[in-house]
Amino acid sequence: MPSVALHTLGCKVNFYDTEAIWQLFKNEGYEQVDFDSDKADVYLINTCHVTNTGDKKSRQIIRRAIRRNPDAVIAVTGCYAQTSPAEILDIPGVDLVIGTQDRDKLMHYVQQVQQERTPVNAVRNIMKTREFEELDVPDFADRTRAFLKIQEGCNNFCTFCIIPWSRGLSRSRDPQTVVAQARKLVEAGFKEIVLTGIHTGGYGDDLDNYKLSDLLWALDKVDGLERIRISSIEASQIDEDMIEVLNKSPKMCRHLHVPLQAGDDTVLKRMRRKYTTEEFATTIRRLHEAMPGVAITTDVIVGFPGESEEQFDAGYAYMKELGFSEMHVFPYSKRTGTPAARMEDQVDEAVKNERVHKLIDLSEQMQLAYGQKYVGHTLSVIPEREHKGSAPGSGLVMGYSDNYIQVVFEGDESLIGKLCRVEVVEAGVNECRGRLIEVCEEKPAKLERAGA
Repeated sequence: MPSVALHTLGCKVNFYDTEAIWQLFKNEGYEQVDFDSDKADVYLINTCHVTNTGDKKSRQIIRRAIRRNPDAVIAVTGCYAQTSPAEILDIPGVDLVIGTQDRDKLMHYVQQVQQERTPVNAVRNIMKTREFEELDVPDFADRTRAFLKIQEGCNNFCTFCIIPWSRGLSRSRDPQTVVAQARKLVEAGFKEIVLTGIHTGGYGDDLDNYKLSDLLWALDKVDGLERIRISSIEASQIDEDMIEVLNKSPKMCRHLHVPLQAGDDTVLKRMRRKYTTEEFATTIRRLHEAMPGVAITTDVIVGFPGESEEQFDAGYAYMKELGFSEMHVFPYSKRTGTPAARMEDQVDEAVKNERVHKLIDLSEQMQLAYGQKYVGHTLSVIPEREHKGSAPGSGLVMGYSDNYIQVVFEGDESLIGKLCRVEVVEAGVNECRGRLIEVCEEKPAKLERAGA
């Protein structure tokens, strides 16, 4: 039986794409083997291009695969492959470079390389692509949350970001296909679906009179689906229709990831973001009204070119006031080829570092404060796995509540993937402790809505 070893760098969308690529190999009779310990006939590396470090890591992994088996087919896909195919083909031993499209032709190219042993550059201009690439993932190994990719590309061109050049312009998956895929995932035993994409909230931008809120209502009608989670959405995309579905659909998780990036209007303008701090705050307040108890997580870039001490301090106070449930904090990293990399007033690394630590401390305070609100409340939790920090067989499992609190409680592996009612007994920064109240085989009562 031929074998393939897969390695993914970067974001959740890349992990989804790798799962979809694995299905292609599986259908051709391949078995999947461990990338680092087994010898494979084909090595596929799904690369990241978000930072210069992503490029470097990608090259390291490619070279590692070549060393493991010089006779294998070495195939490289993903964002770095899309933007820099020549750079990758310059690495001796690389056989195939295919970007972020045409992956349905992957097996054809692999066979071609095996027969001819001539390197193939299968990368086309992504900016001309207008169709969503249909690649199905009927099952996921972790068995509790399924990811469903509904969108690809981005039209925003933020000054710090290279992604539109590696993923192309925004294109949406056909709504009927999305719903059909959701039904398949429910049949495979998944109770929660996470809608994902490069710019998920941009779903529908290229469709006639159909947008993300319409898709959410269609998914709301899928029998057996308990939870719908959106991986990320921009504040500028949360309109009244979106507010209504969040408010009225019992399946929508009370958790939204809304990237802020900076808490100062001047910095936001230089980043080419599409909102002011006031508009962002208004949206967040509307979300809290529509979904009482909603957890709002965010991304923040620290030390963007020209960010002064005053701007950082103003941003810090603004974030504290908004009260996120968690912040993902990143120091600004120069991305070659973006306008921000050419800007003057680049912030000193030591200053960036200091600011990052301040915001991480703030994020931890916010996380603890959010968890404390739920001590004594009963939440719906779907256990994902045994608790990582404990010895195997310790009798503890962990999972996420609908409002994205990580809860650890006593229970065995039989609970994994089932909907449980769990009382929060103690709050912590990264996880809360809980006590199992009951296992719901039936549809849960909408208690969390009122309980918050």
